[in-house]
Amino acid sequence: MSPLSAAEATARLIAPGQPLEVVEETVGGIRMRVWKNAPDSLRSVLELSRGHGEATFLVYEDERMSFEEHYRAAARLARHLVGELGVAKGDRVALAMRNYPEWPVAFWAAAASGAVVVPLNAWWTGSELAYGLSDSGAKVLVADQERVGRLRPHYPELGLDAVLVARPEGPLQGPEVPLEEALGGDDTSLPEVEVGPDDDATIFYTSGTTGRPKGAVGTHRNICTNLMSLLFVAQRGALQAAGPSGQPPPSSGRQNSYLLSVPLFHATGCHSILVGNTAAGGKLVMMHRWDPERALELIEREKVTVFGGVPAMVWEVLNSPEFPKRDTSSISSIAYGGAPAPPELVRRIKQHFPTGVPSNGYGLTETSSVTTMNVGDDYVRKPDSVGPPVPVVELKLVSESGQEVAPGAGVGELWVKGPNVVRGYWNQPEATAQTFTDGWLHTGDLAEIDEEGFVYIVDRAKDMLIRGGENVYGVEVEGVLFEHPDVAEAAVIGVPHPVLGEEVGAVVVLRPGRSADAAEIRRHVGERLAAFKVPSHVWFLDQPLPRNPAGKVLKRELRQRLLGS
Repeated sequence: MSPLSAAEATARLIAPGQPLEVVEETVGGIRMRVWKNAPDSLRSVLELSRGHGEATFLVYEDERMSFEEHYRAAARLARHLVGELGVAKGDRVALAMRNYPEWPVAFWAAAASGAVVVPLNAWWTGSELAYGLSDSGAKVLVADQERVGRLRPHYPELGLDAVLVARPEGPLQGPEVPLEEALGGDDTSLPEVEVGPDDDATIFYTSGTTGRPKGAVGTHRNICTNLMSLLFVAQRGALQAAGPSGQPPPSSGRQNSYLLSVPLFHATGCHSILVGNTAAGGKLVMMHRWDPERALELIEREKVTVFGGVPAMVWEVLNSPEFPKRDTSSISSIAYGGAPAPPELVRRIKQHFPTGVPSNGYGLTETSSVTTMNVGDDYVRKPDSVGPPVPVVELKLVSESGQEVAPGAGVGELWVKGPNVVRGYWNQPEATAQTFTDGWLHTGDLAEIDEEGFVYIVDRAKDMLIRGGENVYGVEVEGVLFEHPDVAEAAVIGVPHPVLGEEVGAVVVLRPGRSADAAEIRRHVGERLAAFKVPSHVWFLDQPLPRNPAGKVLKRELRQRLLGS
């Protein structure tokens, strides 16, 4: 008798009467499949987390916080937001900080108070952060000292009611107050606010092909759907790993320990890792900044069971000279996404983590993280696939002419529908109309789907590259390059990199008689955009960029000419 296939395991898990039962509902006028037993809001998830009591929840360097301590801190902050700062349901509360323990506290406090949480990219420059605050209309900002320093020149144009500063250093200015003061008080009950599944919960900014980032508006249903999808993926993997009986081995009773190596301001870090572990009672081990040697030290010290991030980070750990010296036997899962993973990485994982189960998935900010997931033996069997969709997600491929492409019949743009798909972009009706059709999200990614329903991402339809898990849209960097007085033409291409996946490459044609060099081009971009968007490679051409009859730059021809690929 053969082990259960993904389809057979799925059928068992979503059957009527099961905890992961799937039913049909109408959401926002669209008929779709939903998890019958999903929590109704993030507030409910926070309340459930209190049941984990004194178990360790957050570890940062030598600091530790239990689930109960976290709940109390989040409740006190929620009461302060509502009672002292006048935050009402639907008001925006922004977060801008590195992965400190205060980030989860602020996230859960704002979500439980009915506010819309706006996590801002902590790598952004001051002007980029100011744009996110202004565009979202944030009323309150919770930030660390580094982000506060970048934003101070922009305070007059932002109109913030308060800036709550985590771990302040030196005197505070203007609307700034220590976050610690807002965490005081004895009342640890959540403020009385009605929060429902289809209320707005988050605005995550995602770079777009039109330049300025767009705010993807996620609901409580979107994020709680992702929580159930993660539970499903874990259960499906356990059923398949159990062998022909389909009976998974009993739980070890050991607390899962997750090494947080990705930013919480990403949908993966927030929705999948933070929300998932808050609900399931997992321990989050946080790092001041990513470092493979420090990661190995923490894996050993904290008995980490799950780590990953983007494939580049897994490569760095495997290639670290410290790897053979550290005890990594606690690892049971290596999960990553955000960038293509080569089959060789799967082989290395199986070699060096014999008890670890590799997995890779596909998702976007607009899908609230998980859309598909490839786990365990299926991943080893199909290492170049991102797996089948979770049961509440529908997929289809659409050709350039608008016709649906059948599974196994070729490539098309991947469209996604389900309760995890965000309702649209904040205050951008035109962009929303272009990207969403009758509940279907046009991902902009070109894919194939095989006869088993496994998805293969074959190309990106959008002009985008992925550097270490961070999306970089060419049009945004090109727009900045064109602002330089010496630049006549510019194009951005992805340059392969063994660890980061890709780096940013800029191809520049200078105006006649001008003489800017690569250092000047990098300085110019670095003053206006986050560091990960700054070109690592700059080429200067003495002839116009190649274009098609419609005037579009032929980037494939440029890549072939400059990189040979």
